[in-house]
Amino acid sequence: MFDAELINTWTENFVVESPAIRAARHASIEHGVEPVTPAVGSYLSSLVAITGAQSVVEIGSGLGVASQWLLHGNSDLSLTTIEKDVDHLQSAKDLMAEAGIPSTRVRGISGDATTILPRMNEGMYDMVVVNSVSKGVLEFVRHAFRLTRPGGLVVVTHALGGGHVANPAKRDAVTTELRTVLGDYAADDNVRATLIPVGDGVLTLVKN
Repeated sequence: MFDAELINTWTENFVVESPAIRAARHASIEHGVEPVTPAVGSYLSSLVAITGAQSVVEIGSGLGVASQWLLHGNSDLSLTTIEKDVDHLQSAKDLMAEAGIPSTRVRGISGDATTILPRMNEGMYDMVVVNSVSKGVLEFVRHAFRLTRPGGLVVVTHALGGGHVANPAKRDAVTTELRTVLGDYAADDNVRATLIPVGDGVLTLVKN
């Protein structure tokens, strides 16, 4: 029988983050924003590198920890990142500038994703990352599939909702939406779905 907690700790400690990403992580924690874990960030970067993704949308910038990991995966990647909190988005931009990331590689959009996503072009992106733990995640994932090209990826971080998804006693709106996302796409023949227990759980969906 393996020790899941020990494996998780070792996996997270295995990742070596750049000073710029560590700075963004520390800033996130200071602002009360939960960033993706090092292992999740490394996984996102690897997905970009493996697929050669060049056009990515991120829903939920926070202070840019996941953003920097995504950009690290491919020097040709252009990132569109959406964040409701204008101060968080500005901090993310400042941290990326300090990291030496050209502003031309990042388009930051401040506002509610529920109003922004419907105006974005269909089938134009290689990958969409849903990096939000707020109510509306189900709608975000549906929009993500519309935006992603055939063969592209939709990635949901925080997919296990802090462990609440696995607890039948938890029935809040966000947990219920996450259960719906997991259930719907696991049974969808038009999607290849993989859930991995890294960080807070990462759901990777390949659009056929």
